[in-house]
Amino acid sequence: MKNLLFSLLFTAVATTSYSQNNTYQLSSHILDVSSGTAAIGVPVVLEKYDETTKIWSYVDEKITDKNGRIIDFLNYKETKKGIYKLRFLVADYFKSKKTDSFYPFIEVVFQIKDANHYHVPITLSSYGYATYRGN
Repeated sequence: MKNLLFSLLFTAVATTSYSQNNTYQLSSHILDVSSGTAAIGVPVVLEKYDETTKIWSYVDEKITDKNGRIIDFLNYKETKKGIYKLRFLVADYFKSKKTDSFYPFIEVVFQIKDANHYHVPITLSSYGYATYRGN
């Protein structure tokens, strides 16, 4: 019985701690895989692509928190479908770590097709990165 209660409590805490914010449609996360830690204090710029004019326009800019996360891009009340780009400005992050880096910034382009939540994280090192659609 004690194990069942612990399991239920752990599940509730984990779900509450890491569930996505229902007010915002887009979140991101940076994990520095070279150190196994969150990339704290990285500016991330969000832009939207206008398919008619073929021009990117600024939407918002945030900075990763103590967990390497940004949870509040694109308020659901204002969200529109379309092609978006996150630009992760990692040069100063690596300079602060006194680490040489191949990438001054990383751009990830993706498409929002519906009203679902989108999580666009990157795993990062000074000479490589990967991205995927998270949850």
